[in-house]
Amino acid sequence: MDYQTGFFYLFAAVLLFAAFRVITARNPVHAVLFLMLAFSQASALWLLLKAEFLGITLVLVYLGAVMVLFLFVVMMLDINMDGVRKGFWKHFPLAAILGGFVAAELIAVLFVGFPSLAANPDAVNTGINAANYSNTRELGLLLYTEYLYPIEVAAVILLVAMVAAIALTLRQRKDSKAINPGLQVHVRARDRLVVLPMNATQKAAPAVVAVTAEEGKPS
Repeated sequence: MDYQTGFFYLFAAVLLFAAFRVITARNPVHAVLFLMLAFSQASALWLLLKAEFLGITLVLVYLGAVMVLFLFVVMMLDINMDGVRKGFWKHFPLAAILGGFVAAELIAVLFVGFPSLAANPDAVNTGINAANYSNTRELGLLLYTEYLYPIEVAAVILLVAMVAAIALTLRQRKDSKAINPGLQVHVRARDRLVVLPMNATQKAAPAVVAVTAEEGKPS
């Protein structure tokens, strides 16, 4: 067994463990953290398959943006844990079957391997050496030439989703002492200071002597 196979076993084992903890963790914050771990292990598997663009994209997009935003949203929302855990064991058999199917596919890929992929026809026709061919460069050319408008639309959708998530978690705190800046600008001196007319001196109130009914003496 070479080192690539050993790394595949390691990454696949951690990926399966993290995916299992995502659906079994009772704390939603812990579930999101395990999901981030699963994405990182999936990115490592992409790197082993020499798909470096997909691996880096998985780290930058999901771990660097989507999952961090999701983590903050989960931490800010008041989630009812009883409703989250309801119906877990009802759907567990189907989830276990699907998880076993995915694990069987990973094992089949490990033992059977991938068929040898032919070189890019465009590269062969233009005389480009297959060893110097970069799939990342070709993907970049496609994304920012032919698929430029779909990427911009996806970016706008992600921006709207981020703003909506922030708006959902924004609450008006009752213990905050912040003042509206608009009110501070329009404030006037007579609104803050009121001078009340009062006499310079006042007579002292006469002392009241309490007399008990039984003794007839001052108490």
